[in-house]
Amino acid sequence: QVHLVESGGGLVQPGGSLRLSCAASGSIFSIYAMGWYRQAPGKERELVAHISVSGSTNYADSVKDRFTISRGNAKNTVYLQMNSLKPEDTAAYYCKIVASRFLMGTPNDYWGQGTQVTVSS
Repeated sequence: QVHLVESGGGLVQPGGSLRLSCAASGSIFSIYAMGWYRQAPGKERELVAHISVSGSTNYADSVKDRFTISRGNAKNTVYLQMNSLKPEDTAAYYCKIVASRFLMGTPNDYWGQGTQVTVSS
C-alpha cells in the first residue's frame, strides 16, 4: 500500500499565502516524480506544478511566478508554496506521485485525498 497525506489547505484572503505539504509512506521502492493538481467545481483536474527526481520543475502558466514546488530532504515529501493567491486559485488540491513499489517494478500513479484551498475576502 502507498499512502499520501496532504495538509496545509484552508481559507485565505486574496493576496495571501499558503503552504501545502504532502507526505508519502508505505511500500515505496522509488519515487520518480511528484506533483500537485487541482480541481475546481465543474472543472477538470489540472496540473499545477510538477517536480522530477532530478529536481526539474514545471508549472501551469496560471501559477508561474506565484507558486513554488519543492521536495523535502527525506525525498518522500513535496511542498507547494502558494503566494499572491487569487480567488481563481480556489480548488481542491491533490498530491500525486509516480512511484514503483519494487525493484524493476512498473511505475504507477498514486493520489492523495485532496485538501481544500479557498481564496476569498
